Amino acid sequence: MQSDLFVATRVIIPGGELSATAVRASGPGGQNVNKVSTKVELRFDLRRTSVLDSASKGRLRSLAAGRLDAEGQVVVVSQLTRSRERNLEDARQKLAELVRRALIAPTPRKKTRPGAAARRQRLEGKRHQSEKKRSRARPSSDD
Repeated sequence: MQSDLFVATRVIIPGGELSATAVRASGPGGQNVNKVSTKVELRFDLRRTSVLDSASKGRLRSLAAGRLDAEGQVVVVSQLTRSRERNLEDARQKLAELVRRALIAPTPRKKTRPGAAARRQRLEGKRHQSEKKRSRARPSSDD
């Protein structure tokens, strides 16, 4: 059983909603790679959690789009070190950071209009471009 994961002041993911499995890691490590399962896959059931509101769940779903499995669980993998315990802690930190980012609601965009100077500058640029192209034209043959 996992211990609770502290995410923010009011958000703590219960250990019962997390499940971790250890699998064999790839890469260098000699015989250690063949014998010991140090890679950690941490799973968080996004659909069944009661900790997050629906807006935060939607943001987390879009943030972790590449980490969702077929059952709707967020899968965080860590094989940073050769220690299962440190990889588990790294995966827990990655998940906490992901959830922290999902808790922040984006600020709505305020519609603005371009100022007078910006409009003048745009029209001057268009006039300059037009003059440049007009000067490239072949001279007319009025004989």
